[in-house]
Amino acid sequence: MMHIGTLKLKNRIFLAPMHEVNDIAFRILCKKAGASLVYTGLMNPQTKQKLQLQDKPALQFACNSTKGIKEFIKKYDKKIVMYDFNLGCPSRHANSSKIGSFMTNNTKKIEEILREIKINTKKPLTLKIRKMPNQQTRAIIKLAGKYCNAIAVHPRTQEQGYSGKCDITYARQIKKLTSLPIIYSGDIKTKEQAQQLLKEFDFIMIGRASIGNPGIFSEILEKKQKKFNFKDYYKLVKKEKYELEFNQLKFQALNFTRGFQGASKLRQEISKAKTQGELKNILKIS
Repeated sequence: MMHIGTLKLKNRIFLAPMHEVNDIAFRILCKKAGASLVYTGLMNPQTKQKLQLQDKPALQFACNSTKGIKEFIKKYDKKIVMYDFNLGCPSRHANSSKIGSFMTNNTKKIEEILREIKINTKKPLTLKIRKMPNQQTRAIIKLAGKYCNAIAVHPRTQEQGYSGKCDITYARQIKKLTSLPIIYSGDIKTKEQAQQLLKEFDFIMIGRASIGNPGIFSEILEKKQKKFNFKDYYKLVKKEKYELEFNQLKFQALNFTRGFQGASKLRQEISKAKTQGELKNILKIS
């Protein structure tokens, strides 16, 4: 299967939605490395921030009411290729706002939101969940069957967050409960893991393993490997004049500078940087 609803895809490997990480420049590098679909991070439909969607990503809603959905879709529908509704985020922010995995027992509200998205767009709609008790799982899968074109499954519980092992058995159970395509998410770090999971599931998402390492997509796809570093990221930001705050650039600089000899010292210097000029000097960017 190489499509979700009306959306045609060149392969079955996606960049998972990640809050803060998935800015436009990072998404574009992941696409260049081979990801066929890239997601924004969590997006509240009532947001007032200026959105940079020139790459036409999949957009992930995280909300607990229908407020702003119709207006948001009217404004941005032509700039995105698909919508996703997040029922999986286990963060403190999600808990305090009662969104993500903290609203999975409110099926009435979930249905209202899915219906509101569906009636306002012709674009595909997916749902992202994590491991839940059986009764909740069945209720939400039933709603997905009514409104959605696919389901993304991260098989850890809310309590686990991103620790411990993924329960692949849970993802397999979801596959048995629905005829919708299943997007598997969770702890995919190598080409071998990706290839094995693609034998069982329709699509896979790469999340944390791609942070600072967009080249993982070309590695998994066995393409001519494209390795990107922070210089590539920064040059793209400047060339395309993307409006990113200094703290975001610094955050990505820290993400891209991991796992090599001398990285610890370099990251300490990056942490102390107060301006773009200082950041460029530290990383020797002309």
